[in-house]
Amino acid sequence: MQTLADTPSKLHPNQACTLRVMRLTKPALMPYHPLVSDERDLQGEIFAKMSDTDIARPAGVPYFGLGDLLTLPQNFGNIFLGETFSSYISVHNDSTTICKDIVLKVDLQTSSQRLMLSGSESRPLMELPPDYSIDDVIHHEVKELGTHILVCAVSYTTSQGEKNAFRKFFKFQVLKPLDVKTKFYNAEDLWNLEQSDEVYLEAQIQNITPQPIYMEHVSLDPSTQYCAKELNNLDGKECPDLVFGKVNYLNPMDTRQYLYCLSPKQEGTQESKILKGVTNIGKLDIVWKTNMGERGRLQTSQLQRVAPGYGDIRVTVESVPDTVQLEVTFNIVCRITNCCERTMDLTLVLQNNSSSGLVWCGISGRQLGKLPQNEHMDLNLTLIATIPGLHTISGLRLTDNFLKRTYEHDELSQVFVYNDCNQ
Repeated sequence: MQTLADTPSKLHPNQACTLRVMRLTKPALMPYHPLVSDERDLQGEIFAKMSDTDIARPAGVPYFGLGDLLTLPQNFGNIFLGETFSSYISVHNDSTTICKDIVLKVDLQTSSQRLMLSGSESRPLMELPPDYSIDDVIHHEVKELGTHILVCAVSYTTSQGEKNAFRKFFKFQVLKPLDVKTKFYNAEDLWNLEQSDEVYLEAQIQNITPQPIYMEHVSLDPSTQYCAKELNNLDGKECPDLVFGKVNYLNPMDTRQYLYCLSPKQEGTQESKILKGVTNIGKLDIVWKTNMGERGRLQTSQLQRVAPGYGDIRVTVESVPDTVQLEVTFNIVCRITNCCERTMDLTLVLQNNSSSGLVWCGISGRQLGKLPQNEHMDLNLTLIATIPGLHTISGLRLTDNFLKRTYEHDELSQVFVYNDCNQ
């Protein structure tokens, strides 16, 4: 326990009761700093005796940096966001007479609110004899950063009927334990999967405390629009292990990356408007422990992602072969989706480029008809490979006959063209 440094109250300097507030924290292992020198040196025997009589010396490992004893911190220590602040509060009667109607109230004031921690519903203590005390232990999970003020108010009545009251203020800072950064990746941008609405979330968690912490639990609570799949475990086991290894802790300033795959729910994908604009992805829930087992928990605010803009028309490849043979035709299936808020009358134009290695086969300039809002149509198109190698499918043009506007769609997908020398 450490006594908190308080701001003294100027009201009623001579009080019959005194107030003591101490923070409750777990002890730490006593550090051991051995003095090592050659036995032939003049001071070698002296250092050896000092080391043998040092109470912090660990048994069996004479030069280890931590001893077997536990020590209480000599100062207030650090309080981090998400940890539980515990404090012992004692009101002691220092006078020689009985005090009556003792009331102890404890509030915690932050930059945004004032929380009542103790004394709101308790009845006044009828009598407090001399050299007796009333004690209370409070616990509060810290959920805000910045300056916190613990306000302790004591009121009582002396044996002569005089009513006295005083307050004490204890100020402390709440620090940030973890630095969390998030990145979003669209599946189609990563793998060129045009029809995939999956989103990959990368969460970078950095330990900015001065001591190592044990990462007990990190999970993503998705919003109602998405289903989440964790990608941080090794597959192929009944009880999969984390990809980070068996030692699941973070040293100070170390960063760990967690990956999640989010898929829109089926009822959400039926209406393309849901995937437009800014959408809520979910919240990250992080639970950690310090080296002495004290637990902390953080939950981020709603993570938001800006959905990719597809314009008025979205073209996706539903079916395409991975490899094709040189000078042999192959088919792909393209899906055209009307993403604008009006009906479109479309014309398909296929543009060939002799240097691309892929040539469209079929009628260019044909009418596709009207496509209502949020509807789609599938086209079966044919190409022929003319040059071996890895090539990109491009050159698809769609013209809206109502507005006379042409939409160009390139880099739809990729295929590998091989030359079969046996034929």
